[in-house]
Amino acid sequence: MGRLLLQQRKFPNGYWGITGGLMELGESTEDVARREIFEETGLQVDKLSLINVYSGPQNYIKAENGDEFYIVTVAYYTDGFEGELNIDESESIKFEFFYPNELPKNIVKSHKVILDEFLAKHYSKEVQVNK
Repeated sequence: MGRLLLQQRKFPNGYWGITGGLMELGESTEDVARREIFEETGLQVDKLSLINVYSGPQNYIKAENGDEFYIVTVAYYTDGFEGELNIDESESIKFEFFYPNELPKNIVKSHKVILDEFLAKHYSKEVQVNK
């Protein structure tokens, strides 16, 4: 069984999550995934496979300045990468590879949903992110 690369984030407060970020003008969702992975980890990925697209009322955000919006997340996975792991310390505390049955408990809530779906599709349905 393969391992999953998770990022221990500075914000929110050392929680673990998956690599990601915001789309820049003119980018495809695949371009965003590749760029964000490279910027945050130094790793390069080529082939991406779609996990799912996440949207709806559960993705509502009200920013500190009062702006309100909904987040749309497009989640991918890859089976391979090239390069050396290099941590962007402005966003990350560390990165670690985890076996699916050994994931940390303090995972960003929205990322837990993605990981649970990925594991249900690609591993035993019995393996879920620390319930």
